[in-house]
Amino acid sequence: MAEEEAVKLFGTWRSPFSRRVEIALKLKGVDFKYYEEDLTNKSHLLLKYNPVHKKIPVLVHNEKPIVESLVILEYIDETWKEGFPILPKDPCQRSHARFWARFLDEKCLPAIEEACLRSVDREKAVEEACELLKLLENELKDNKFFGGETIGLVDIVASVISCWLKAFQQVAGVELLTKEKLPKLCEWSDEFVSHAVIKGCLPPSDKLLASLRAHFETVASKELCT
Repeated sequence: MAEEEAVKLFGTWRSPFSRRVEIALKLKGVDFKYYEEDLTNKSHLLLKYNPVHKKIPVLVHNEKPIVESLVILEYIDETWKEGFPILPKDPCQRSHARFWARFLDEKCLPAIEEACLRSVDREKAVEEACELLKLLENELKDNKFFGGETIGLVDIVASVISCWLKAFQQVAGVELLTKEKLPKLCEWSDEFVSHAVIKGCLPPSDKLLASLRAHFETVASKELCT
């Protein structure tokens, strides 16, 4: 069996964390088998490969599981060295990319969720999220992508902004990513989603919107019951 044929990805269609792994695999040209998980009824394979956190995504390579999306992205880059580079070769630039990838996951995403889901003092939450996104935008400088002229680690992690954030805004009725507030980030987003590989990895917008609306309605119902 060829090495690429031994690759499996466990994820869910609407998860930006699953999709970023899919993007990396496809940019690298790695063949893999995808397993769609129902997180309300997790498969025995998911529980087998990720018994600690029981979460997606999980990449399985030659029956060896790798978990946590940022860890998986680095594993993919180190394992399939030929072709599309995800992280820079220079150690300083690699550290820089890791910093901004974690900034997205640990700072930007929680702030975006807070801005979209908070029912009290939403204006303040939106302002705080926009300030973090502005810091991210400044990191683009005059480059087409965060990785320079080609897509890299930070771009892949920031895919949540180019697709999911736009859907979040529409459902929640807030404005975070606009050409007036964040022109460079909007320009980056348009460039990113127009890439042939990226376009094929993003969830259908109508399906994502319907899923998010159902999620927001569930959250609102729980707030009314407390």
